[in-house]
Amino acid sequence: MQIYLVGQDRFAPLQALPERLPDAGFVWIGITRTALEAALPEVQARLHAWQGGPLVDLHVSDLLNDQLPSHYDYTSWYDMLVFRRLAAAVATDDAAQAAALDRATPQQMLSSINTSPVGFVAFDRVLISVHPDECAVLQHFAQRLKELSAGADARSTTSRLPTSPADLMLRMVNFMVDNYLDLRRLLTRQLGRLQSELLGPKSRFRDWSVLLESRDALHLLEDTCEDQRSAIQEWNDALDEWPDVEEPAARRERELLRVRSRDVLEHIERVLAHVRRLEQSAENAVQMHFSALGHRTNDIMRTLTVLTAIFMPLNLVTGFFGMNFDNLPLIHSPTGVWVTLALMVVTGITLGGFFWRKRYLGTRARA
Repeated sequence: MQIYLVGQDRFAPLQALPERLPDAGFVWIGITRTALEAALPEVQARLHAWQGGPLVDLHVSDLLNDQLPSHYDYTSWYDMLVFRRLAAAVATDDAAQAAALDRATPQQMLSSINTSPVGFVAFDRVLISVHPDECAVLQHFAQRLKELSAGADARSTTSRLPTSPADLMLRMVNFMVDNYLDLRRLLTRQLGRLQSELLGPKSRFRDWSVLLESRDALHLLEDTCEDQRSAIQEWNDALDEWPDVEEPAARRERELLRVRSRDVLEHIERVLAHVRRLEQSAENAVQMHFSALGHRTNDIMRTLTVLTAIFMPLNLVTGFFGMNFDNLPLIHSPTGVWVTLALMVVTGITLGGFFWRKRYLGTRARA
């Protein structure tokens, strides 16, 4: 469990849960599911003392559930958001890991797509974020806020510390969505390789299991993104229903929250639209593969039919002169075999030329 005091001008770690909330800023409790289960009585007692109400039992069960989809819920004293993030196997924070994924095979890439839920509970002055074990999001934001408090990132567009628990929650959610945006390039490249193999002119595609796994992975991502969109949309609706405030500063902060929420929703929409395009592209590639396969089969059957048509008159000639009669024409002539052979050659060349002129032979289709 990591505890931090976040204010407009400082970011400080705390050794333990304070007896009371500070006069300015808010408390951020970053905790894993395992640690939350162990420290739940202490956390509930502190929340009751700080905010006048602990976590609801059903929400505690949701936060401890590692299979829960993205969703939003609320009470009169806090809001709860569960958001599924990409697992560490595909997180692109580390440059070396991203480069390794960029060179990964389709099997390695598609098998690494996995998600896990991160839960957020936003009180007025307390934020609890519940992470899976060894979550990169928690460590990233702890380091990020430390740099912001020290002024080490003054050129950043978000170079100020969060002013409220909801602000920090939306920043973390936006960071997780950006990982999905980074994943689009990798998925596009890997599926592009599969499509190149599938539609190659001399393709003998056999990796159907990989293609089916890729389609299943895209379906999973689509379902995940739809749950994320529904959760953020419900949060936006709840944000619009918050009571109006009169103070200009508070009203400005409220508008910034709305802007950040709409930005997160727009990023999710972009990921969802891209995943659907990839799904459609994969379906089209499969249909084009079978169309090309049918076209090649038709070409083969056409060639075999033409060859059969050419040799049919020749078989007729050989069958005619192979009959067991003495009075056949040319049967006793010393030049009969050469005349018959010449007739067969002329017939074959004439029919071959005719079919070639009609473009029944060759690689070009008839116009």
